[in-house]
Amino acid sequence: MRDKGLENNIKYMFKALVLAYILTCVLVLIVSFLLTYTSLKESSIPLLNTIIMIISISFGGIYIAIKVEENGWLNGGILGILYFLILVFLNYLFVKPFTFDIFSISKFLISLVTGIIGGVLGINLK
Repeated sequence: MRDKGLENNIKYMFKALVLAYILTCVLVLIVSFLLTYTSLKESSIPLLNTIIMIISISFGGIYIAIKVEENGWLNGGILGILYFLILVFLNYLFVKPFTFDIFSISKFLISLVTGIIGGVLGINLK
């Protein structure tokens, strides 16, 4: 017999990841537009990428916590980890091989903590 709760959690996790990546794409397009048509410096790209990641994971964490209605911190943390792993995979496919350094560790921790915070916020918003 299948566990319907687990199936729903996986479905909501997938939807939350899609939501987070759609938001990421929209925000990257906005930043690209700002970089092209304003005096915004290219040196600000790493900071802007981190801000976009934080916003996207937060919204994904809030979404999944509202939908699942329990363990918001856990579901948000898992979402943050999955978001980071997918980002590493996409980076490996299209840009360069993964390097394990302080930068990647900090991005992982930011993803995890942001997901946990988003999950806690989502539980408290419902």
